[in-house]
Amino acid sequence: MKSTLAILTLLGAAVVGAVFIPGAKADAPAWMHAAATAPLPAHDEKTDAVLLYAEDVTTVQPNGKIKNFRRRAYKILRPDGKRFGFVFAYFDSETKINAMHAWSIPASGKDYEVKEKDAIVSAPPDIENGELASDFKMKYIRIPASEPGNVVGYEVEQEGRPYVFETDWNPQQTVPVAEARFTLQLPPGWEYRGVWVNHADVQPKISGNNFEWDLRDLPAIKYEEDMPPWRGVAARMAVALFPPSSDGKSSKGFETWRDMGIWYADLTKGRRDPSPEIKQKVSQLTNASQSPIEKMHMLADFMQSDIRYVGIWLGIGGFQPHSATEVFAHRYGDCKDKATLLSSMLHEIGIESYYVLINVERGDVTKDMPPQKHFNHAILAVKLPKDVNDPSLLATLNHPTLGKILFFDPTDESTPFGQLRGALQANFGLLVGPDGGELLELPQQPAYTSSISRSGKFTLSANGNLVGDVMEVRQGDRARVERHALLTVDKESDKIKPIESLLAHSLSSFQITKASVTNLKKNDLAFGLNYSLVADSYAKRAGNLLIVRPRTIGSKGSSVLETKEPRKYPLEFEGPARDTDKFEIALPAGYEVDDLPPPVDLDYSFASYHSKTEKNGDTLLYTRTFEIKELSVPVSKMEELKKMYRAIAGDERNTAVLKPKS
Repeated sequence: MKSTLAILTLLGAAVVGAVFIPGAKADAPAWMHAAATAPLPAHDEKTDAVLLYAEDVTTVQPNGKIKNFRRRAYKILRPDGKRFGFVFAYFDSETKINAMHAWSIPASGKDYEVKEKDAIVSAPPDIENGELASDFKMKYIRIPASEPGNVVGYEVEQEGRPYVFETDWNPQQTVPVAEARFTLQLPPGWEYRGVWVNHADVQPKISGNNFEWDLRDLPAIKYEEDMPPWRGVAARMAVALFPPSSDGKSSKGFETWRDMGIWYADLTKGRRDPSPEIKQKVSQLTNASQSPIEKMHMLADFMQSDIRYVGIWLGIGGFQPHSATEVFAHRYGDCKDKATLLSSMLHEIGIESYYVLINVERGDVTKDMPPQKHFNHAILAVKLPKDVNDPSLLATLNHPTLGKILFFDPTDESTPFGQLRGALQANFGLLVGPDGGELLELPQQPAYTSSISRSGKFTLSANGNLVGDVMEVRQGDRARVERHALLTVDKESDKIKPIESLLAHSLSSFQITKASVTNLKKNDLAFGLNYSLVADSYAKRAGNLLIVRPRTIGSKGSSVLETKEPRKYPLEFEGPARDTDKFEIALPAGYEVDDLPPPVDLDYSFASYHSKTEKNGDTLLYTRTFEIKELSVPVSKMEELKKMYRAIAGDERNTAVLKPKS
């Protein structure tokens, strides 16, 4: 859902200043006028628009060719609802758009029509993470008179991708839906299997080989910060299609995850075969290495540092990797290409590995979902030798038939071999093994593997100024984020911006006097930030007392739950984490501690927080630990999470009182 909203926002920005043909005055079709006069679905005063009518038709021809038709009619209620006046569809050489039309029905005045010849074709605005060579494009139309009180609608007919017979229906949207209808038209002898997700089973009306589902009055899926991805919460039906067995077709819908694994294994057959140049490079890289784990480290490092990420998606290239020979020769490839080359190189040192298809948004694919191609990333499962017992290999799983396997993402340039970034942990991926596919939950690493250990030593003057040095040691995702931020900046002056941003959230006035970084490009070592600062008027005077905050820098609180409406969906953390702070503040000469804030001790199943402020001679000592233990917090525990965040916010504001010595 966030992706869809981002696309609409980007489209809105892209069309500013663009020239659009306003559309000819022509009657909108009868189905739109019928929808425009229908009662509105239940909604509140903040609703930007409602979906009056949605119709999807999937037609399967006897040769297996699939056509998808969709029809929508929205009523715009508020100015922000104008975004529904944009019609867009992605396409490439295999999923071409056969027809696209749009209309508007103003509250008063004549209807407008926009024809396909007035549509604009462009590159998608939401492609990220690397360069792209692709025939993947987007066609879009701006509907005239997309104003509050008016009704806008469109029709799009598009060809489906031919590799696998499947489709899905997504009736629930970001706005309330009055009526949603789905029709599946099959040739004689074909069968289907439909599985409902996040909704009770709905039986279709059957007329010959036509199957029709109809839902009404669906509530909106409203965006909440840190909510699960769209497919994890919205009602949808996944549909697998099966041709007659007598056709002898090898391509069919996926009845099981094993079927999908067999399909992908066939698609990648021969792609990992090594060239003489690959064999020579493996020998060169591993010649001086003694143990299998050292050799694996060398090959993983080569993949992260020497093979550049470039997405090349032409036709079936969105699913099928390029050969290892091509990737090695060009020194670039996308995620599945890099996984292919590394798998080929590992095979040369006697280590077997398997593709793992995964979605980078945890919760998009769950154990209860039917098999479908809802993966957007590829990594490897490396079969470890029996005698390998290295404690640094944390992303491991004991498989009943393959033995101990290690999950590794060759695309992730900042996560060391043996670990996974948080978004992939406790996430479901399809292991493409020797016997087909198997949906596995990837391991969740201990919290300490993603951490910030921050210590600061400060001196407080009698006038309230604070001077000191801070050392940060970061590991796991906490290190990966900072490494990425620093490696992607061009200006030297921009390299202290992450520190400036951190301090700006904690200090009203500060100056960084020096800063340095350690192990920026050494993923297998902890990343370090060291800096010195001056903060004027940090302590506040109250008569002859000084009021000082022991928690000097860094915030662990969140206002994510401070909303008027109750939470509807679970809250998802990026990954496990364990952060510690230790701040020592040397007291001004002639002052002593008069009052200290109380300790805080909170321990829940999903997280814990412990802090304490002590007097240690002429020093104020503040220590705390914050740990994320579970990556998804259910709605039933939202009050506990809110209580924890409020307690953290209170602790971070608490102050100690210093008084003149007697």
